[in-house]
Amino acid sequence: MEITAQLQAQLNELDNKYKSLNQNTETHLEGLLWSKPITYWDYIQTDALLNLQIQRTTLPDEMVFIMYHQVNELLFKMILWEIDQLSHTEKPSTAYFTEKLGRISRYFDMLTTSFTIMMDGMEPEQYLKFRNTLTPASGFQSAQYRLIEFASTDLINLIDFRYRATIDRNTPYEHALDHLYWQAAGKDYKTGEKSYLLLQFEKKYKSLFLGFMEEYNTINLWRKFKELPEADQKNAELVKAMRHYDKTVNITWVMGHFNAAKKYIESVPGNHEATGGSDWKKYMLPKYQKRIFFPELWSQEELDTWGEDV
Repeated sequence: MEITAQLQAQLNELDNKYKSLNQNTETHLEGLLWSKPITYWDYIQTDALLNLQIQRTTLPDEMVFIMYHQVNELLFKMILWEIDQLSHTEKPSTAYFTEKLGRISRYFDMLTTSFTIMMDGMEPEQYLKFRNTLTPASGFQSAQYRLIEFASTDLINLIDFRYRATIDRNTPYEHALDHLYWQAAGKDYKTGEKSYLLLQFEKKYKSLFLGFMEEYNTINLWRKFKELPEADQKNAELVKAMRHYDKTVNITWVMGHFNAAKKYIESVPGNHEATGGSDWKKYMLPKYQKRIFFPELWSQEELDTWGEDV
């Protein structure tokens, strides 16, 4: 093999890389002699991925339900990956901000349009049978979705609408956590008692949530937007991207989820609770909780009628 000027330059760069790590370049080069070529199935971990679907029943459509939710969680991870990069970039440019927000929105657009898989992809009779084996588990317990919310906006915008006047940026994180809007789906506010659903959720994720709430308190998407120069905050393309993300997450995606749940839960007469036992309509419908990430980017009329035109 001829050592061209380009090849020599690459070898020098490798040498500099390993020296910066206090490593021996020759040892790493020799290691290449024994390494296996990468394959698609090894890189994607196909075998592991395709063996993560464990049914609790013999009903075939349960597999659709499991895989669909696993795809959702993978997309949530992609969203968090992009938010993490944007939020931890010091003084991001308007172009970079807009580009990242576009990626995040496209993932949610994909989630929104995918609900037909749930609405039209399972037999109601099968769903109503296997859902009973899932109690008290619930999609409510998606921790990644909660992290996305924490990383998107100020905590006050996630507080139960009934308690926002009593909470501000100086409120302890644990107190704020106990008054987030989704607590309404797992707490009896007459007695203050938390459901088993909520207790188990907090047992597993409470420390993660508190740490994440503190980390993103000053670097969530809204705070990063407000750090931009005033002229950039009025950039039409960026404002459009912010509004699209807000509406997609808090109205379009939520209503897609709501309509899919409604089709199956109300397909038979009787008790229409979610698997976790919550009043799922009051919890999910945006017009009740008015979950809005970026309220300053909407007119008063838009805020007053949030979620009512769907």
